[in-house]
Amino acid sequence: MMTTLGARLGDIAPGAVAITAPILPGTRQQQGFGHAGLTFSIEDSAAGYAAPTLLPDDQEVVTAEINLLAPALGDLLVARGKVAKPGRRLIVVTAEVFARTGDTETLIALLQGTMVPVPA
Repeated sequence: MMTTLGARLGDIAPGAVAITAPILPGTRQQQGFGHAGLTFSIEDSAAGYAAPTLLPDDQEVVTAEINLLAPALGDLLVARGKVAKPGRRLIVVTAEVFARTGDTETLIALLQGTMVPVPA
């Protein structure tokens, strides 16, 4: 899905991952904003990739929830996910999505989720 959306993995650090995706014509909704599905996809992936950076290689995670704050207007979306609290049974994660035009970023979505470690 990330390839279809033109998304790119950016910075990776223990407990943190960034993903960018252009707001392409095929990822806009009827008013011309980036579709919530695009926003959720990269936000979910950023948070979902951040969590396993703190887990053993034999575990993956599954996710939950998103809050849209503003329309996705701009050229590029930037999702930054991070682990708020790692745990053995539950990992609390957050992610923010920003719409970027030039050097200006506007916060458009927040995710707070609980990732559940599962076997890979």
